[in-house]
Amino acid sequence: MSKTRIAFIGAGNMAASLIGGLRAQGLEAAQIRASDPGAEQRAKIHAEHGIDLFESNAEAIEGADVVVLSVKPQAMKAVCEALKPSLKPGQLVVSIAAGITCASMKKWLGAQPIVRCMPNTPALLRQGVSGLYATDEVSVEQRQQAEQLLSAVGIALWLDSEAQLDAVTAVSGSGPAYFFLLIEAMTAAGEKLGLSRETASKLTLQTALGAAHMAVSSDVDAAELRRRVTSPNGTTEAAIKSFQANGFEALVEQALGAAAHRSAEMAEQLGN
Repeated sequence: MSKTRIAFIGAGNMAASLIGGLRAQGLEAAQIRASDPGAEQRAKIHAEHGIDLFESNAEAIEGADVVVLSVKPQAMKAVCEALKPSLKPGQLVVSIAAGITCASMKKWLGAQPIVRCMPNTPALLRQGVSGLYATDEVSVEQRQQAEQLLSAVGIALWLDSEAQLDAVTAVSGSGPAYFFLLIEAMTAAGEKLGLSRETASKLTLQTALGAAHMAVSSDVDAAELRRRVTSPNGTTEAAIKSFQANGFEALVEQALGAAAHRSAEMAEQLGN
């Protein structure tokens, strides 16, 4: 990436996170450009990262090796169709817009090499995870560029098929909200057991953080970690049995299935 020139179409939160990650990795401000319709947002990103900002998308992508589409899915068709005349053959297009398929982008952009990505919101803290899928036109070097781009805000995992992005959306794209829901529920339950809201919240948050660190750093899987902290006839076992008796695993499977189904539905709706 030391000589790669990158242009961002849209300079919202996710783009700003990627720009910050790239700058932290040593990319020069001159290697990165961005466009955004909002004058205030352009000024903000320029002040934070020192890069050049443009109102015009066509100006922003001039000379870029990689064009990152970081606009709302509902705006992608119009943005792509307007951008098509300004793209150069072989310019890599990286999309981080949920629900927009490579086939739709090819229809709007022409035969550009395309990498479709599904990042998640912890990328804003550079703790994200992204699933990546590349079309056949993407070269080995361009795959490396896309991987390094998304790795600036977490980890990047390549997928064997584009259809797997629906599963990625269900597991990690929407996943942070599931954990937030569990945090809400545990905090509320702690209050009902007699703790103050502040104490219940701190206990829950630190437990979530500690458990995540243990799972990430451990050489065994989550099932084994759970077994190790579940003493026979103890308090943890009582809670786990209650979860399982009420269909916890089936509920999680059903919820992720609903998210994946909705992801596929959105791709069909937004791709027309």
